[in-house]
Amino acid sequence: MNKIFAAVLCMVFLLAGSTAFAVQEDRKGSADHPLLTRMPDFYIDGYTDTDFDRQKFLVKEGDKVNPVFVEGHKYYFQYNLKQGAKSPGELKVVRNIQAALTKIGGEILFEGERPWSTTIRLVKDGKETWVGVSSWPTLYRLTIVEKEVMEQVVEASAEVMNNDISTTGHVPVYGIYFDTAKADIKPESDAAIAEIAKLLQNNNSLNIYVVGHTDNTGTFDGNMKLSKDRAAAVTAALVSKHGIAASRLKAYGVGSLSPVASNKNEDGKAKNRRVELVEQ
Repeated sequence: MNKIFAAVLCMVFLLAGSTAFAVQEDRKGSADHPLLTRMPDFYIDGYTDTDFDRQKFLVKEGDKVNPVFVEGHKYYFQYNLKQGAKSPGELKVVRNIQAALTKIGGEILFEGERPWSTTIRLVKDGKETWVGVSSWPTLYRLTIVEKEVMEQVVEASAEVMNNDISTTGHVPVYGIYFDTAKADIKPESDAAIAEIAKLLQNNNSLNIYVVGHTDNTGTFDGNMKLSKDRAAAVTAALVSKHGIAASRLKAYGVGSLSPVASNKNEDGKAKNRRVELVEQ
């Protein structure tokens, strides 16, 4: 009986040992991001690869630390220290990643303590990549977003805009893009602005208010100004690029005063950041 018990006990220890070893292997389907090799003696315990998602990064601007939301191809990694390996220390992990990325042109936008963390932006070969790191003694987490604009599946067409204005007197236009806290129109907005121009060209008697809307991030006064500036940028593009008479357009901004969704979550904020056309 003692021999049988000893054999069973030995088997239990062997299984426990093999299980401990197995959990220290990389998660199935995971792989390091091409930009960064991992720290020695770490394995991938958590991993996701999402074609298009949104991530909050912290950025230090003057004396303030502000959130910046970046959209694009998102990767998430959790690296755990292997059992029995010596920890390099939280700060060493962060410093290594900072050094690797700044060496190829990366810019450190934020650094924090407890846990040690950092935000780094890299612009290289026409691609903008954001990297966020948080580090603890036995693990570190890495979030990487390759910034891009979501492929537009549903386009705002002149016909749809005309129907909405005829029925309700206004129409929200999504597909006009600006950088965070700026009023410069991004090139990927050209298609939506061209449809607004087509709407006006097909309806010579139609005059519109171009109204800018923001979410509630930032100050009230800042958002009022930003929304007006963005509306003015759209009217300027319609005049300069499409020959629409300036007398048919009036730009206004209402900041966050007219939300169409809750500003308590990111989906709602995205809906609230828009340009609306209102019939005069």
